[in-house]
Amino acid sequence: MTFDREDRGPRGGDGGGRDRDDRGPRRGGGGGGGGGGRFRRVRGCEFCRAKTDIADYKNTDMLRRYITESGKMEPRRKVGTCARHQRVVAQAVKRAREIALLPYTSEHIRLSGGGPGRR
Repeated sequence: MTFDREDRGPRGGDGGGRDRDDRGPRRGGGGGGGGGGRFRRVRGCEFCRAKTDIADYKNTDMLRRYITESGKMEPRRKVGTCARHQRVVAQAVKRAREIALLPYTSEHIRLSGGGPGRR
């Protein structure tokens, strides 16, 4: 059984007669999700630009840039590191947590006795 355009429903079945290519011109701008391009994130891995392979676990000021305020590791796509250096940073953060230079969780979660999902 074949369907004609009239048999597909009130809108014709293809989005009201418009193709995806008929959306019009795309607005230019940087920043990803459309913010007008006011802020432009620097692309590229910080470690590759500095030509270093070492993320020192004792340098907590540098490592704090790679963890969220709740204590989780930031994803690569957000901080801009390459895969190789993200593994190096992850290992340094784990070492710093192990010897109590960095916290595993944020202060407010530790004080309240739990996070989401706790009753």
